[in-house]
Amino acid sequence: MTSDQPIRWGIIGPGTIARTFADGVAHSRTGRLVAIATRNPAKPGLAEGFPGARIVDGYEALLSDKEVDAIYIAVPHTGHAEWAIKAARAGKHILVEKPIALSAYDAEAVYYEAKKAGVFAGEAFMYRVHPQTEKLVELVKSGVIGTVRIIRSSFGFNMGSYKPEHRLFANDTAGGGILDVGGYPVSMARLISGAAEGKTFLEPEKVSGVAHLGESGVDEWASAVLKFPNEIIAEVSCSIMAQQDNVLRIIGSEGRIEVQDFWFASGHKGGVGKIEIFKGGSRETVEVKEDRWLYSFEADAAGDAIHAGKTEFSSPGMSWADSIGNLRVLDQWRASVGLEYGVEKASKRTANIAGGTVARGNSVPQRQIPGISKPASVVTLGFEFFSNFASASLTLDAFYEAGGNAFDTAYVYGGGKTEAIFGDWHTSRKVPREEIVLIGKGAHSPLCYPDMIAKQLDQSLARLKTDYVDIYFMHRDNTDVPVGEFVDAMDAEVKRGRIRGIFGGSNWTRARFDEAIAYAEKTGKTAPAALSNNFSLAEMLDPIWAGCVAASDDDWKKWLNEKQIPNFAWSSQGRGFFTDRAGRDKRDDEEIVRVWYSERNFGRRDRAIELANKLGRNPIHIALAYVIAQPFPVIPLIGPRTVAELEDSLSALDIKLTPEQVKWLEG
Repeated sequence: MTSDQPIRWGIIGPGTIARTFADGVAHSRTGRLVAIATRNPAKPGLAEGFPGARIVDGYEALLSDKEVDAIYIAVPHTGHAEWAIKAARAGKHILVEKPIALSAYDAEAVYYEAKKAGVFAGEAFMYRVHPQTEKLVELVKSGVIGTVRIIRSSFGFNMGSYKPEHRLFANDTAGGGILDVGGYPVSMARLISGAAEGKTFLEPEKVSGVAHLGESGVDEWASAVLKFPNEIIAEVSCSIMAQQDNVLRIIGSEGRIEVQDFWFASGHKGGVGKIEIFKGGSRETVEVKEDRWLYSFEADAAGDAIHAGKTEFSSPGMSWADSIGNLRVLDQWRASVGLEYGVEKASKRTANIAGGTVARGNSVPQRQIPGISKPASVVTLGFEFFSNFASASLTLDAFYEAGGNAFDTAYVYGGGKTEAIFGDWHTSRKVPREEIVLIGKGAHSPLCYPDMIAKQLDQSLARLKTDYVDIYFMHRDNTDVPVGEFVDAMDAEVKRGRIRGIFGGSNWTRARFDEAIAYAEKTGKTAPAALSNNFSLAEMLDPIWAGCVAASDDDWKKWLNEKQIPNFAWSSQGRGFFTDRAGRDKRDDEEIVRVWYSERNFGRRDRAIELANKLGRNPIHIALAYVIAQPFPVIPLIGPRTVAELEDSLSALDIKLTPEQVKWLEG
């Protein structure tokens, strides 16, 4: 597309904000509105509200419209991520009304899809690309009020009374103030805190919020305090049932700056914006006069980026990282007040993020694990890091849709939250239980006793919403207890049908495992037949956590090869050792230095880098391929936190290392 060709815009969702954006496009220099998609083409006023635009019947029709280059998405909040992803997959540039998604996890998925498609994607905070905002950043950087200390900002209005039919009061459409208007003061605070440091934005190191939740469960008024690494403290508030003064105050060591309705800048149709500076008893007004319409700046900022082949806004517009960081703050604010929308729960979030049915794919290779009747994916998904169902379901869906069917859970992860999330996931998606290879773990220290196994498994199965696990591990060992007592306890669960595959030990030594096998053979009990110890191209020098055992050295590999015991290997990619977080001259990460730094491991890392360069891959891909390529069954546990990280890990599965390459990597 040449720079003199206008961006042909389509709009999904013909509401009030869509009409406002249409006005902006009409007064822009880079774009023109060509189509508006609606599910009700007969709705009165569409032609008048969007003059010159074709009325398209249905959102899907707009995605396939060859006359549309970019799509502005103005549906209710709950549809933002879905239609943004659909539009990106259709090859359309996208501008999404704020918030671009309900959470930072969802936003990461949106931007990842845009990255794969090579399209522009932006979150529509229109004030960020207005000259008044640039002037404000310039003033802060100049030090006109000295060192910035405190930021106070609000965006609040009063709807007058509770209106159950209005989207702002609807829990199912993510109503309330935090997502609707709270993002404005938060984004401004992050922008100004960054400007004070000469950066485009800054992330707070602490967020603490409070709110009043109304009868529908959404926040009707709320406040939060943000503390930044440069000691700036921001006090932000929002409301839909309280009229606030809506003044931005930037308080410095020598004065303060005030801006009324900062997001409105010089006005919808242009005018004069005012930045007031109070210093030493004096008052100075800096006027920012603009004849252009407010939303035309947003249309042109997106248009300029598209013409330049860029995929995101330039600063002070919301870049992808800026947008995701802003939603992380809103996530923490919501978490502080206990605000989770009904649509984020398993009972209503039954589709994937793009609104589709979750169905198992076939791109992840399968393998047969000794003692397990059904094939299992060559990697197992662990997901102990997710805070709620909505965030975890993104990765669970993507793994299953790629063909993954092995999942690692544990009684202690998140105080049971991980197990409950998995139970909600497989039941809400109606995933056939017989397709899943499910790992459970229990009896973690300090409750590492035989009688804990049945008690904890009772709770685990209830959370997991199943009556059995396929594989079960003692999460730790307690050598003060005779090993036979543990074997007896797990054998009893096999006989009860609650372990229907194999069991074994996580972080067990070879001697203890051999002793357990010998006891089982002597007494006619079921023998342990699986291990879950660390195994990686980098050998663990010091336990990551107390009681951890690595199985990566030569003696362990000889034992595993002789026994052919499947090892479900945690930290199989070295927890960052094969990324740029590590290096002989990098010692900032205490854990990486303590656990992995040795000349032998660095030699292996060097060879992984060399081979990765030859294959056009990353060293971490080589590390994963090394684990899978062993002559004994090793099933890596991977713990991606985003869909992008998951797909990056899965991309290594097509690397087939030869035995000679495995030996060369080991040195």
